[in-house]
Amino acid sequence: MIIPEESLSLLKTTISYGLFSAIFSFFLAPLLTKFLYTYKLTRRGEYDATLSMGTRQSKQGVPIMGGLLMILVVAIITMLFNWERKFTWVPIGVMLFSAMLGGIDDVMHVYGHKRRIRKLRHVLRLIKIHRDWKQRIWLALTLPWSIFKRMSLWLGSHPGKSVHVHEKIILQFIAGAITAWWIYSKLGTSWREIFIPFDGYLYIGWWIIPLIIFFVMFTANAVNVADGMDGLAGGSLIITFSALTVLSWLEGFHEISFLNATAAGSLITYTYFNIKPARFQMGDVGSLGLGSLLAINAIVINKMLLLPFLGFIFYIELTSVIIQVLGRHLLGRRIFKMAPLHHHFELRGWSEEKTVMRFWVIHGGAVLLGIWIALL
Repeated sequence: MIIPEESLSLLKTTISYGLFSAIFSFFLAPLLTKFLYTYKLTRRGEYDATLSMGTRQSKQGVPIMGGLLMILVVAIITMLFNWERKFTWVPIGVMLFSAMLGGIDDVMHVYGHKRRIRKLRHVLRLIKIHRDWKQRIWLALTLPWSIFKRMSLWLGSHPGKSVHVHEKIILQFIAGAITAWWIYSKLGTSWREIFIPFDGYLYIGWWIIPLIIFFVMFTANAVNVADGMDGLAGGSLIITFSALTVLSWLEGFHEISFLNATAAGSLITYTYFNIKPARFQMGDVGSLGLGSLLAINAIVINKMLLLPFLGFIFYIELTSVIIQVLGRHLLGRRIFKMAPLHHHFELRGWSEEKTVMRFWVIHGGAVLLGIWIALL
């Protein structure tokens, strides 16, 4: 097949975005490392129980906000060279919003104070016996909110000093809603169709809105959960964003292909410094930001239903957490030795390097399958 000159030129430009992003990131990495050590934004045992596991004790004191490298590089390069109102300003905005949430969470882990949520039985008791009748009415009216907060703790292991799960859910819902509003209202009726693997396109109208919100929230949390071993999230994201670069180029979404290439390039540098022993780790600032961007970029090119393939290892990791929670609360026992899944294999005796590289290989195979399905 002979590639048209215009398409070949766009492909070269796409690759140049990736190369420039990787080089720019290498210059910023030492500055970021110095900043993180200066302000002691490092991993600490008081909120991270996994540091007590064997060889993981060496991770104590490693900077936790290395994801700032990708967020800053992607935002700066896109705003300077790829700022296109129709296609890039909302993805960057949602990425920065999600990264800000993750950054606040990371900082609160270090500098925050212990935060508590009342137990439901305590709330119910106060409704009955509180001296102030106004407080009793307020507690009764806000009981559904109290129930939501308590139930959300099922999904969080360390509520401690950081942003609580119910707060993350609400803010991530807002990020998903912004994305859904943009795609439904601003990109036109053709974006209300979804690509059904092996079956073509299906018009679903406003039903696209809850689907978009779900995939943005689920994918951001999936990447966040997978960021637990040196190199795991970074290497897997390189594969995914590279695949999205190819797919968006083939579909003719040039601004999105430049954006994906920029993300992939910055991730190459990040993973170089994150391979064990890591100089810094991604943290929530990077995992939530890039997870949101991953979902949005797949949705824009109408490959939303391929996200379980394109983000395979991330979805498997989050699914393992959900299974573990259901097993603990419904069956009264653990399904895995520890969740997410990479810790299960670690407790079974796999080394960190073995786990990470096998997960990379499995993820790469699933992503290739996703590309193949997309091209049918």
